[in-house]
Amino acid sequence: MRIATWNVNSIRARAERVSEWLERNDVDVLALQETKAADHLFPYLTFEAFGYEVAHVGVSQWNGVAIVSRVGLEGVESGFAGQPGWGDPAVPEARALGATCGGVRVWSVYVPNGRTLVDPHYEYKLAWLRSLRDAAASWPADPTVIVGDWNVAPTDEDVWSPAFFEGSTHVSAPERAALAALASAGFTELTTTHTPGRYTYWDYQRLAFPKNRGMRIDLAFGNAAFAKRLRGVAIDREERKGAGASDHVPVVLEIDDATS
Repeated sequence: MRIATWNVNSIRARAERVSEWLERNDVDVLALQETKAADHLFPYLTFEAFGYEVAHVGVSQWNGVAIVSRVGLEGVESGFAGQPGWGDPAVPEARALGATCGGVRVWSVYVPNGRTLVDPHYEYKLAWLRSLRDAAASWPADPTVIVGDWNVAPTDEDVWSPAFFEGSTHVSAPERAALAALASAGFTELTTTHTPGRYTYWDYQRLAFPKNRGMRIDLAFGNAAFAKRLRGVAIDREERKGAGASDHVPVVLEIDDATS
């Protein structure tokens, strides 16, 4: 079974590119982030034509997460218990979506950016990660994986230049500590050991991609039941090339079947 995650940076702008990628890759479940579409504008038919069921949550041109699956889509859940909100009044954003696909509980998450270390959005980001950890600690022990754009690089090795990012979000000690705290909920980051030195995001500016000035911020946290089935992880760097590419690339996890 193959489970992928991809921040597509607008599904309406890249629906054709995503569907062509699915045609070329034997992927059973694809978690999407930053779809930037209200539910009624999501291109459901594009995926249904290839035999995928679709769950999506989006309310505007910002945020938005989806799960598309050809191995079942059950127990769809928008948001997690205790998910903090943003705005005035504060309401939960379209940043988390869970569903059971082929016996695996998959969560697609788009963690808040944080903006700057002194912006209220930064405190919101930390609260969001803490609340996710608390919710995950209460989830059943069935195979579960949380994938998506975490907007945090776990270590200095996950950015092209620690000095360049010094004093910025994505690399601060509190963000990294909040991410690492998922271990206390029984979840382990699974991509780094399989793809050392690889990035998943490159800015559109300053020739970041040709110069390989990237970050690893698209991650997968699995519980013990999921981790023991993991066979490998791949980052499809080629998807950052060409016109109309997202600034993120797909990350693909391959797991043994439940009967293996």
